[in-house]
Amino acid sequence: MFALERPGCTLCYRVDDFTDPWREPPSVLMLHGNAESSQAWYAWVPVLARHYRVVCPDMRGYGASTPMPREHPWTLDELVDDGCAVMDALGIDRFHLVGAKVGGTVARVFAARRPDRVRSLVVAGTPQARRPGAEQIERIVAELERHGTGHWAQRTMGGRLGARFPAEGVHWWTQYMGRAPVSSMVGFNRTVNYADVSGELPGIACPALVITTEGSALGDVEQTRDWQRRIPRSRLLVLPGDSYHVAVSHARECAEAALSFMQEVDADPR
Repeated sequence: MFALERPGCTLCYRVDDFTDPWREPPSVLMLHGNAESSQAWYAWVPVLARHYRVVCPDMRGYGASTPMPREHPWTLDELVDDGCAVMDALGIDRFHLVGAKVGGTVARVFAARRPDRVRSLVVAGTPQARRPGAEQIERIVAELERHGTGHWAQRTMGGRLGARFPAEGVHWWTQYMGRAPVSSMVGFNRTVNYADVSGELPGIACPALVITTEGSALGDVEQTRDWQRRIPRSRLLVLPGDSYHVAVSHARECAEAALSFMQEVDADPR
């Protein structure tokens, strides 16, 4: 695990690279979701790291990075700048970008605002571009303050992982997400988690792959297709199931699809 000093926090990240040592591999930056860390990509890294240098940060506020105070003024630009700073520290100019859940919200903004950096975009199980439910924010914040992140994680885990995810996996994910700092969760949920990024979609110039399931609670297939089609060079992959965290419930299928997509983009001389 590496550490990078950023305004207001120490940002931690890991790099996995199992490519041939005589090659200079392309790179991919992986952005995890709310209440997670770089560990969320455990099933993706073995698939990708034989072909790519895989960079997985712990978002500020989460994992080994510094927890954020409740009053921290979260912005999407700050999170984009954090990602750029990590890649700058590694000397990486252009890269593929992958985001899961709200990491896909950040990734969509990242691709739109920093087209000079992003070679391709993959988002898996990400919310609608104009996410409904903002009226729930203060209720969620009150729950977090009163009962802690573990209570919230347990209450919400069923729809996240779907009906077919193994019980022991549900338990592990509940414990894992339940460790996220309440102070980070409060500020993040009030700002980034329900951000409207619909205006960013037409500005995403790179090729993009959007992955969802047939029964995602974050939006049905047609709702997902509606915003996906606003990204000019995008395609949609729909997998069977009812989870919305498809990057975990269908990790192998998602990672292999992302790998194939990124290799296709790399082979294109444009």
